[in-house]
Amino acid sequence: MRAREVDCSALVKPDLAKLERKIRSSVGRAVSDFNMIEAGDRIMVCLSGGADSYTLLDILLRLQKAAPIEFELVAVNLDQKQPGFPEQVLPEYLESLGVEFRIVEEDTYSVVKRVIPEGKTTCSLCSRLRRGVLYNTAEEIGASKIALGHHADDIVETAFLNMFYNSRLKAMPAKLKSDDQRNVVIRPLAYVRESLIKQYASLREYPIIPCNLCGSQPRLQRQAIKAMLQQWDKTQPGRVDNILKSLCQVTASHLLDRELFDFENL
Repeated sequence: MRAREVDCSALVKPDLAKLERKIRSSVGRAVSDFNMIEAGDRIMVCLSGGADSYTLLDILLRLQKAAPIEFELVAVNLDQKQPGFPEQVLPEYLESLGVEFRIVEEDTYSVVKRVIPEGKTTCSLCSRLRRGVLYNTAEEIGASKIALGHHADDIVETAFLNMFYNSRLKAMPAKLKSDDQRNVVIRPLAYVRESLIKQYASLREYPIIPCNLCGSQPRLQRQAIKAMLQQWDKTQPGRVDNILKSLCQVTASHLLDRELFDFENL
């Protein structure tokens, strides 16, 4: 799997169908590799209004039509009451698709602004609050799976964040059971590079909604990691893809974790 940055302005007739097939193929492979979707599943697709979540919903709807099994999709957006949030955009978009959806209103924005001092990173608390609301919503609507829009770059970035700042070799799993054991979380975009998603979202002309809470924090550690990966994409094409593949091929005996491998009795 190798992604290549494409300047859309340089294309006279962008081949949207070809790009869709490429993303759809990667999503289908991830779904198959990790058994993400099973017959009878009711999947809650978390829609934030960003390019990743729009693409996730789009591709899952297309897979749903072609899949040999039946499963349901329910789009869910958490309105966190951020100032200026265009609350009509997502309902109008989802109604135009004819997809089942639910808008959950929860003022987590005020909580984050009250608890986190000005200038400090809000992502951790915001993420925990958002996760709790979404987990409860999944239970309320009878969802068997929760689909998130994290992509390959998110997974690789998380791996470096954990190594650089937490001294852990840990990334984002493509499929996991939540800590409270109530929900199964899946990431169908796990094999898809962010550059492809941005290009696809641009061609699809999704009504993107920016995040005014965390997106305006320029000194985030994740932004530094992202810049590093972007530089590698320019100078060492394929390196980020190889890092992602390495996360799928782990040799426990060649690491140093004594709990992961029984070195003592070797």
